Amino acid sequence: MARVELAAAAVEDLERLISSHSLPSDTRTRVGHALSPLALFPQVGSMLSGRWEGLRFVLGPWRWMLLVYVFFEAEDRVVVVAVQDGSATSVTAVGQ
Repeated sequence: MARVELAAAAVEDLERLISSHSLPSDTRTRVGHALSPLALFPQVGSMLSGRWEGLRFVLGPWRWMLLVYVFFEAEDRVVVVAVQDGSATSVTAVGQ
């Protein structure tokens, strides 16, 4: 089973979204639930391209929330590197 972690930048992204979108107080718990399948299926997320190549994403508790991560197979570890608002600018289009 893979260990799922959030990088400091992802935590900052999440806190910014909680504030700017007036998200509910249980947002962090909801994000944790959205990430839980990655422990068993770390490659379930869609691959990204362009400047995001090598990363994957899954949807967060809201379909506009993208949880961008990298899977370190040798370490059996998933690291969420960014939490993005996909409704504003699609992460798949950035940098292409």
